[in-house]
Amino acid sequence: MSAVPEPAADEHPPGREAELATLAGAVTALRHGRGSVVEICGEPGIGKTHLTRALAALAARQGVPVARAHAVRGDTTPWRVFRDAWAAGPAAGGRDVRWFDMVRDGPAEWMAGHVVVLDDVHWCDPDSAALLVRLVRSAMPGPFLLALAHRPRRTAPELRRALEDGARAGTVTRVEPGPLDPGAVAALLADRPGHGVTDSRARTGLLRIAADLCGVAEGNPRYVRLLAAAGWRPEHGTDRPGTDTAGLLREAKPLIAELDALSASAALTASAAAVAGSPFRPEDVARISGLDMDRTLDAFTELEWADLVRAADGRGGLAFRNPAVGHVAYEVAGVSFRLRAHRRALDLVAGRSGRVRERARHAERLLGADAALAARTLVQAAAEITARDPATATHWLRLALEALPDGEADAADRTEAELALCRALIASGRMDEARTRAHELLGRRPTPLDERHLLRAHAVCADAERQLGRYAEAAAIVGAALALLPRPLPAPLPPEAAELIIEYGLVHVLHGSHEQARDLLVEAVRTPGATGGAGATDRTVLRVLNALCAAHAGDLPEASGEVARCVRLVDALPDPLAGRTPETLALLGSAELYLERFTDAVRHLSRGLTAPDTGLQRPIQLHRLLGLAIAEYWTGHLDASRQHALQAEALARSLGVRPAVTLAQAIRATGHVWSHGRATAAEAVALVEGITEAAPPGHRWWTASATGLLAHARLLAGDADGCRRVLLDAIGSHRLPQVRPFSRPLLLSLLCAATLEAGDRAEARRLARTAEVEADRLGLAVQGAYALRSRAHLHMADGAHDVAAGLFEPAAEAFRSAGMPLEYAWTLTLGARAFHEAHGPDTALRHLDIADAVARTHTARLVRERVAHLRTELSADGRAGDPRDLLSDREREIAGLAAEGLRSREIAERLFLSPRTVETHISRVYRKLGVSSRVALSGALRRDA
Repeated sequence: MSAVPEPAADEHPPGREAELATLAGAVTALRHGRGSVVEICGEPGIGKTHLTRALAALAARQGVPVARAHAVRGDTTPWRVFRDAWAAGPAAGGRDVRWFDMVRDGPAEWMAGHVVVLDDVHWCDPDSAALLVRLVRSAMPGPFLLALAHRPRRTAPELRRALEDGARAGTVTRVEPGPLDPGAVAALLADRPGHGVTDSRARTGLLRIAADLCGVAEGNPRYVRLLAAAGWRPEHGTDRPGTDTAGLLREAKPLIAELDALSASAALTASAAAVAGSPFRPEDVARISGLDMDRTLDAFTELEWADLVRAADGRGGLAFRNPAVGHVAYEVAGVSFRLRAHRRALDLVAGRSGRVRERARHAERLLGADAALAARTLVQAAAEITARDPATATHWLRLALEALPDGEADAADRTEAELALCRALIASGRMDEARTRAHELLGRRPTPLDERHLLRAHAVCADAERQLGRYAEAAAIVGAALALLPRPLPAPLPPEAAELIIEYGLVHVLHGSHEQARDLLVEAVRTPGATGGAGATDRTVLRVLNALCAAHAGDLPEASGEVARCVRLVDALPDPLAGRTPETLALLGSAELYLERFTDAVRHLSRGLTAPDTGLQRPIQLHRLLGLAIAEYWTGHLDASRQHALQAEALARSLGVRPAVTLAQAIRATGHVWSHGRATAAEAVALVEGITEAAPPGHRWWTASATGLLAHARLLAGDADGCRRVLLDAIGSHRLPQVRPFSRPLLLSLLCAATLEAGDRAEARRLARTAEVEADRLGLAVQGAYALRSRAHLHMADGAHDVAAGLFEPAAEAFRSAGMPLEYAWTLTLGARAFHEAHGPDTALRHLDIADAVARTHTARLVRERVAHLRTELSADGRAGDPRDLLSDREREIAGLAAEGLRSREIAERLFLSPRTVETHISRVYRKLGVSSRVALSGALRRDA
């Protein structure tokens, strides 16, 4: 930014329209013979002087004589401000100041008809202040306009009280300019030379910067101009004014004058406080400045009286009245003082926890004086902050690497800093640069890496490749490093070995080749490792990876126990620590999804997902979004599932991961069938028509999952042939070899239902037996329910309705217990025929009512359509034509009483029910019988009696 020019006297300051209107009204009143006192008060730099200039210009344009003066700090000459105003006005008439002594007791005479503008009256001498009090308290202001500009904090108490009393009484017009809004700040910035706004895009950018600058400058025009002259940018925040020190000092002349007026102790204390940074404590400032505590407190008394320093909190902390004041105080201090002060400040805060940004700030200032200490401090600070603010950590590490010597003696320190920088770059989303630097580190030959750093460098390089979706390259890099490890693995497992094995597991798990990582993960989990700190966190990640691979392989006993242990470990981690390894949450949630622990899966997959996006772990975010979409789909939260699937699809497209796009679309399509019914099923299936064929190889289980969902969507839509074709063409033989064990019973049950629909009962029986064997081996309740439902289908097709009903009931209950309401309701509708034939229409209708209620809760139109169809179909059987067969016993009873003419309250009293319950039953009766009134209900029941 370049300097912002101050408005000329005849220009209107931006954002001061209301204040200028008040001043213009006072000038107009004076022209009509009515004098007044105008008080212009506010913070330093808020624009009081600009308003006095504007007032003088308004008066001059209307031909009103103006006398202006401003008080000077430290000038105790009696009536000095009045002397200067008299001498500057036309009343002086060329006479010397001795003439003022003759007229000072009657100022109204020489001020008559004038606009008298007195600025900075908080500095005026006691005699001038007393005269001002007398003028302000006059019952009727004379035929003059007296404008007083001042800082209330520094104004003499007697004058401040007189102005306050006058404002309350209405004899003083108070003009109190407040902070500028972003629009006014943008107008100030637009006046910079060469920075005119020519198009809407430029104006949008200007408004954005103006809003940020407005916040830092607290809307104060002086600080806006000061920071703009210093080249302030949003990334500087309140810590730095900008990069143009000369511009800062040019614009800061009023502030420098305030600092120059301080005593030596106060100036030294201000400089030390600027080094310490706001808020600061007197005790710390005393140690930085070298003054004793008494002199420091005396200095702060002076600084507070000068309104340069104010209380910052209730714990004795202080701060400059605005950060810009601190920036100026810092720059006017000498270089040698600043360097020594920063060294003392760094020693002061080094032993205090939670002061990482302060340590780094002091270290940055010491890079030119003590590079080794500064670099070491910056590397340590970056390690503490990378998880929360990787961009800042990256900045600090770059500075450290620039300062560290490039010799053999410092090779280990440089390597540590390089590795930390690569990690920070990855966390910041700058994968390409991280990959380049990691490869350069591995290729370093003049100073080869030791074994520990070599393993860590391979892990970091593989991490960058994985984040870029280059799984083959990542697997090759980590595989080369694993060859350096002794086998069996050493005990205790070194941290760098654990880091490498974690990366190996992540590469294969996220690529879908879980089986290749399992043996090494099992061995690593069984090998004792480091405890505490990062070592304990790495052990947790290893366990989660092992649990996921076990679940993927169908080893459910191993996976269940491991997941239970991991849940206790991960849930005990605070969010900042858990956030360092978002893979842990994604992988644990995925394992819980495979184990049908849907509630826990949603909890872990969503933990911290709404944190601000810093580019951190975007591929992992993709896994978490997809996992959430699937978990919410199974648990009946169709709208939430759709939203997360859309987010996953957008992220997958930006990352170029086509199989993930395929899966996200399949989730949306299947959810669409449930929520919109068969009328739009063709449209939903068309969303993903051919996606499995179009999906490139490279992530088999994502593609297989998408295929399974598409097959399910076709079956739900009534396309049994399409379901069968999708499963057999895309996945393989009737044993579905490409499907992971944890979902094989589900897909076998879909294939069984589609095959039964096609009329091949023998093949359907074989598929049902296979599904039962697979489900028994897994021991998962939901997979068992799918197998049970397949067997029930077969019995119902064979006419064994009693047996079928006995299987549909526990299958439905298993879905309900697992938290899968849509499958629960769907199973009740699938078994409606068996319930009707085995237990009668009341049982069948009761189950259909339950299914309909569940469908209404979860907005599942498909289920509601099937319920309506089944009610009509079942009523046509046996006792066909009697609409009462569609009703439950209670509904039939209430319908009969309503047909007799009883009101709801009368029915409720007779049956000992609440009127609301009766109304609910009558609504269901209307819906089932297709009537809309009691008259129509009575007619329907009479026709079929």
